[in-house]
Amino acid sequence: MSAAAEDARIVPVVIVVPPRVLLLDIAGPIEVLRKANLEQAAVRFTVAYVGPSPTAHSSIGLGLSGIAPLPEALPADALVLVPGMADVPIDGIGADGEDYAAAEVAIVQWLTKTIRPGMRLASICSGALLAGRAGLLDGQECTTHHGTVAELIRAAPLARVVENRIFVDSGERLTSAGITAGVDLMLHIVARETSHATALAVARHLVVYLRRGGSDPQLSPWLEGRNHIHPAIHRAQDAIVADPAHHWSVAALAAVAAASPRNLSRLFNDQTGMSVTHYVNQIRIALAHELVTASRLDMERVAEQAGFASARQFRRAWNRVHATAPSRLRREQTPR
Repeated sequence: MSAAAEDARIVPVVIVVPPRVLLLDIAGPIEVLRKANLEQAAVRFTVAYVGPSPTAHSSIGLGLSGIAPLPEALPADALVLVPGMADVPIDGIGADGEDYAAAEVAIVQWLTKTIRPGMRLASICSGALLAGRAGLLDGQECTTHHGTVAELIRAAPLARVVENRIFVDSGERLTSAGITAGVDLMLHIVARETSHATALAVARHLVVYLRRGGSDPQLSPWLEGRNHIHPAIHRAQDAIVADPAHHWSVAALAAVAAASPRNLSRLFNDQTGMSVTHYVNQIRIALAHELVTASRLDMERVAEQAGFASARQFRRAWNRVHATAPSRLRREQTPR
């Protein structure tokens, strides 16, 4: 192991494997973590698989083995991931529910006993039902697959269940909709634990560029314009995302992309549907939004760190995107 890897901050991820587990609920999000470990050295995600049984039958008929017992305790900084379950696996095994109800009860009891305040729990698809039955979503906004929303409302009557969301981040509780939304949720977690640049690199590797944020009805600015596979444009976009405050002229980005300025402008419009300048401003506003809502910096410092020449220029660009002024948005999102 390299010295950099030894110095990395460790994020322990514990996957609870239920019976009839939806295999994509595990494979997709954990592939995000595997790639994130390769993209940067500052944070390392470790993965452990636990469950009520050392083996599990998956939704696609593939058997899983080597599953560790449900532990007595977890690290305080652990991220616990609960994937969903199939009603009927592809081969029909377990469709009658034999022994599976008892395994689900064991998971719910373990979650109730083990997950303490301060610990993060993420669910994918119908995994929210187990978290809900354990009382871990009480008082929280949450979501699940559209086909199990009604069931979650019954299982967790004290939760605020919302529909039509890809994922919901309520701080210690993160829930996502059906199956591939688990990839979106894990990209969100990677961005928060590492950087947007790392999450974008992983999304690019997995070819899942066109994604929405958890509660934003619009496309996330960090991922909008990424639903293409043109390497020169991705190089330019990667450079912008890595340092939004840099003075990114078309000529400077053309050098990064190994294209002429004229060709870069044409390709950028063709591949992203927007101009280079529009994309740069979009990323700067996305960064500014994070600084406004997650810091106490004054608006002049927000403008400077986001790459705007002045607070006035920042506010002008902000008002083209947001209906609420940045100072008012900060007041509205500050707990009373």
